[in-house]
Amino acid sequence: MNLLLTAFAEGAATDAAEMAGGGWLAFLVQFGPLILLFVLMYVILILPQRKKEKKVREMINQAIVGDKVISIGGIVGRIINIKDDEFTIESGNERTKITIKKWAVKEVEKPISE
Repeated sequence: MNLLLTAFAEGAATDAAEMAGGGWLAFLVQFGPLILLFVLMYVILILPQRKKEKKVREMINQAIVGDKVISIGGIVGRIINIKDDEFTIESGNERTKITIKKWAVKEVEKPISE
């Protein structure tokens, strides 16, 4: 029994010494799965979201007077005026004018030209 414990203690000491002197290989073995997990999360979650945000930003910047706008809150109307970071839209049968921020726009629909 003592022989087995002695062998185990010597093996553990040898492994610790190898890990301390192992350098990059020991680092990769220990932190490689964690780094791989973060890379996969970035590729699966963050890149598609950035691509979608860029597309929406381009759509909003290309909006012109007369386009139909749908806001995040569900307000629908036609653009009648564009300022720096605001749209003034006309909504409903009573032609109510509402000013909304560009960041609150969810979708811009171009009118069908004949």
